[in-house]
Amino acid sequence: MDQLSKAFLQDCEVRGMSPRSLPGYKSALKMYGQYLDSNGFEVLQADRKALRGFIEYMRAERQVSQRTIELVFSVMSSFYDYLVFEGQLAVNPVLPIRKRYLRRYKDNGDGQERQLISIEEMTRMINSTLEVRDKAVITLLAKTGIRRHELIELDVADVDLIENRVRLKPTAKRTNRTVFFDDECSFILRRWLRVREGVNKRKLPALFLSTWGNRISRNDVYLAVTKAAERVGLHNASSKRLEDHFSPHCCRHWNTTHLLRAGMKREYVQWLRGDAIKEAVDIYFHIDPKDVQEAYLACIPQLGI
Repeated sequence: MDQLSKAFLQDCEVRGMSPRSLPGYKSALKMYGQYLDSNGFEVLQADRKALRGFIEYMRAERQVSQRTIELVFSVMSSFYDYLVFEGQLAVNPVLPIRKRYLRRYKDNGDGQERQLISIEEMTRMINSTLEVRDKAVITLLAKTGIRRHELIELDVADVDLIENRVRLKPTAKRTNRTVFFDDECSFILRRWLRVREGVNKRKLPALFLSTWGNRISRNDVYLAVTKAAERVGLHNASSKRLEDHFSPHCCRHWNTTHLLRAGMKREYVQWLRGDAIKEAVDIYFHIDPKDVQEAYLACIPQLGI
C-alpha cells in the first residue's frame, strides 16, 4: 500500500494538483492503509465487503463525520482510477460503493445547499465590516467569484486598477486567468492599498497581508468572511446545516448566480469562472475578453458600498 500510495501522490504532482491538496490525500490513504492492514485485506483485492467495512470503521471506530467519509472516498476513487490507468486493476471498485452508500457526496446531504444571499444582504455584510482589508477581501471575492486560494496568491502586480482586471496565478482547476471588477471594488481596493503601504514593513509583493505582515492565510480569509456574515445574521457557526453557514466559497456562488440572474450569457460566466470546457462546440467558440468585460459591467450587482 505504501509504495502504491507514494506512486499515486507523485502522479498527482505530475498532473499539476495543488500542493495544498496532497497532505489531505496522504492522510486519507494512510487511514485506508491502516484499515486494510488491521483487517487482512489487500489493496488490489479490495471488494465491496472491504469497502463497506471501511465505511463502518470510519463511523464506529474513528468517529469521523459523514462529510469526511465522503472526502476520503473521493481520494480513494482517484487512487483506484490511477491503478486502473497503470494497468494494476481492470475496474475501479470504489465507484459502485460511492453511488450506493455515499449519494450525499454530490448534494451535500439531505438536499442541503450552500447559502445564497441577496444583493441587499451582501451590501449589509460588507458595510458592517469596518476593517478596510477585510472589506476589500469580501468585495473582491463577491465581485470576481475567485476562489479563496486564488485570492491568497494574488500580488499587487496582478491587479490592474486602470483596466479593472485581475490576472490570477495559474492553477490546475482554472482554464482562464483573467477576471474583472467594477468601480465599487476598485474604490475599496485603492483604499486598502493606501493602508497596505503603511503596514508592509517586510516589503512583500502580496496583495493582502495578515496582522503580522505576512501573506494573508486561508484562515484569515475565512474569518474575514464568516465574522462579517455572523454580524448580520447570515452565519451560524454552531449549526450543522450547510445552509446556515456563509463561507468564502459562498461568494463564488453569489457571483455566479447573480450574474446569470442579471442576464449575462452562460458561456461568459463560464469563461470568468475558469471552468473546463465540457462541450465540443465550445472549443470553436472564441470569446473576446472585451465582450465579457462589457457584459460583466452590465450585470454585476451594484452594492452601494
